[in-house]
Amino acid sequence: MNVRTRTALAASLALGVTAGPIAASPAFGAAPSATSATASASHPDAKALRAAIAGLPDADATAALVRVAGTDGSWRGSSGVAEISSGRKAPEQARFRTGSTTKVFTAAVVLQLAAEHRIDLGAPVQGYLPGLLPGHPPITVRQLLNHTSGLQEAHDDRTFDEAYQHRFDTVTPRQLVAASAAKPLEFTPGAQQHYVGVNYTLLGLLVEKTTGHSYEQQVSQRILRPLGLRQSSFPGADPRIDGPHNHGYQAVKRSDGTTELRDVTMWNVTDVWATGNLISTTADLERFLNALFRGQVVPKVQLEEMFTVPEGIPLFGSDKPAEYSAGLTRFTLRDGTVGWGKSGGLYGYNTAILADRDLTRTLVYSVNSTNARDRDMNNVVRRIITAAFTPGSSGPGSPTAANNN
Repeated sequence: MNVRTRTALAASLALGVTAGPIAASPAFGAAPSATSATASASHPDAKALRAAIAGLPDADATAALVRVAGTDGSWRGSSGVAEISSGRKAPEQARFRTGSTTKVFTAAVVLQLAAEHRIDLGAPVQGYLPGLLPGHPPITVRQLLNHTSGLQEAHDDRTFDEAYQHRFDTVTPRQLVAASAAKPLEFTPGAQQHYVGVNYTLLGLLVEKTTGHSYEQQVSQRILRPLGLRQSSFPGADPRIDGPHNHGYQAVKRSDGTTELRDVTMWNVTDVWATGNLISTTADLERFLNALFRGQVVPKVQLEEMFTVPEGIPLFGSDKPAEYSAGLTRFTLRDGTVGWGKSGGLYGYNTAILADRDLTRTLVYSVNSTNARDRDMNNVVRRIITAAFTPGSSGPGSPTAANNN
């Protein structure tokens, strides 16, 4: 995911603390459907959550799928349409592209291999993958995991029109690494932190080199099958989303000033591979999130890497402290509670998993944003996060800061 998308979720989390009550907007489309469990005032605020996803499709999104859970109850809901042309209701169990939320799965497999003593997190990745980073100083596996490698992104951001013209192209991981390796480092490894997707492309290649099996096979064998995540899979170069799914759309300005919603569902996303190529559902992601935080995916010692942000170094180009760990991002709730999560954004699809560490409150959403990679926050995402983490109705407090991925 690019910097613009990361900024969007950061803004939505930050602005969520000041947002007032959300009223259902009188827009067209399917009314939100919901299932909730309520027994006390501290349970998820079903009314606020329903209002957060009401009125879809609108200018910001065509559909939304939400699951909120924790120690005080659960709520799930869906809104909008599966397809603009038909107006079919968005299915609650729809499959979608998770984007950079895939990185949490990648990090988990690498940490499993570290627990098996097959990977040393403190060792240079060049020792495992010789020849891929010629001319660069040693970069450790841990520095790839927490984005302190100094590597630059493989390619600069393309415009939507440029990306759309190449949406069926197949890109290999080694092509991406080569494009990044040809650029100078942004900083000395370990000196700063900059979220860069190619770090996880290298980790995918590391998984393959270490195990002798494909990255996709290892994630399936080690995570998807053991947890029963039957609706989660890797499409490879197939541009389709198999099974029930909501179409993704990108708002495109026409020459006459009007806006077209262009269908971007069919897309070969091999360029994000181990960084964002997973297809899943909100139910599967919620199950994964709970199992991961409970220590059922990564052994306890290695799991600490996911809740450890490098100290004493800034985010690249700023004086803000580092905030990325191995696969996750740290954010802070209004009452001071620290939360962890991961977002993802590909054209047509915004996704996130968010929780505090003890799973008092968890949030998983998929929003079919009409400008999923835009710098500005998505209004539907903002409303969902606000409703899920509002003090007094939805847990310990709404986030005051966070970063997406």
